Amino acid sequence: MSKRDYYEVLGIQKGASDEEIKKAYRKMAIKYHPDKNPGDKAAEESFKEVGEAYEALSDPQKRAAYDQYGHDAFDPRRRASGRGGGFHDPFDVFREAFGGGGGGGGVEDIFEQFFGGGSRRDPTGPERGANLRYDLEIEFEEAANGCEKDISLTKMDECETCHGSGAEEGAQKKPCQLCGGRGQVITARGIFSIAQTCPRCSGAGRTVDKPCRKCNGAGRTERTTKKKIRIPPGVDTGTRLRSTGDGEAGMRGGPSGDLFVVLHVKTHSLFEREGDDLVYELPISFVQAALGAEIEVPSLNSKVPLRIPAGTQPGQMFRVNGKGIKNAQGYGWGDLHVRVSVEVPSHLNASQRAKLQEFAALCDEKVNPITQSFFEKAKKLFK
Repeated sequence: MSKRDYYEVLGIQKGASDEEIKKAYRKMAIKYHPDKNPGDKAAEESFKEVGEAYEALSDPQKRAAYDQYGHDAFDPRRRASGRGGGFHDPFDVFREAFGGGGGGGGVEDIFEQFFGGGSRRDPTGPERGANLRYDLEIEFEEAANGCEKDISLTKMDECETCHGSGAEEGAQKKPCQLCGGRGQVITARGIFSIAQTCPRCSGAGRTVDKPCRKCNGAGRTERTTKKKIRIPPGVDTGTRLRSTGDGEAGMRGGPSGDLFVVLHVKTHSLFEREGDDLVYELPISFVQAALGAEIEVPSLNSKVPLRIPAGTQPGQMFRVNGKGIKNAQGYGWGDLHVRVSVEVPSHLNASQRAKLQEFAALCDEKVNPITQSFFEKAKKLFK
């Protein structure tokens, strides 16, 4: 009997994401779990089929091999027959790297250590929960000054009914009949022995006669929780905050994973950020630039006085010490840099135009030294 396509088994499309594969597996595993279908051989076979499909598609390397070669990727007899025109054994690269062969010390021994025995993690022992990522957008001021944000996330959490045991009160545990308590089933693939998580006990090595009705024996349920996140001052886009133990719950008494909050800071209408410094574009009038002025300029949390000296030129920068952003590691504060832009008068009336023409007639090289210097250089160029 030919095998069904693994994507069809899980009821997903070929381009499904890792999260979609995981959700589909959970749904199918619950549907066909032997404890929910006692004595149903068809359900038991479907449960094994779902486990086999998930085992192949949840691993990026196995999935890539399956997408290219289908079930041939895991069938040594079809590989040997050369079926498919140019089919290559996906494990050939390991044989070449480790000097494979039939004797001891070759690739078979290495795979035996990983898949068939040797020193490895106990599959029936505690398993740490997965880490989670949460992307959070915050305002510019919130990043500069620090704040607290409430976030909501859906994750696999410890079952509130059985407290992670997966069993009803008074239930009896016994070794899994399918894997013999090992938590893994080993399948021969030619010269290889491939170990897979036991589909009946999900790697626990034990089954219970009364699985928890809330979580169907998994010890975890999907739940939406709220978490308050403290954001320190000085963070920027890309800053990653770690909340220990707030990831997914562990399995079989294992610790929870961690939650990583990745920050995305909105732009500001007035300020640009350069490290811990702020840059502000200050428009001033022609008169203020020529005669000088005392001006109040905004910083993030207050207004600060700034003296504009007479003869200030467009693009000139002024520094206000300590009025930037607090360093996230606690190394003081950045500065505020004020870049001046001079506004040229427009829409002049007749009287204003006449006054400016009168002013222009009074100007000499001392009034506009930069302009005079430019024209002197230009004259030399055309001589």
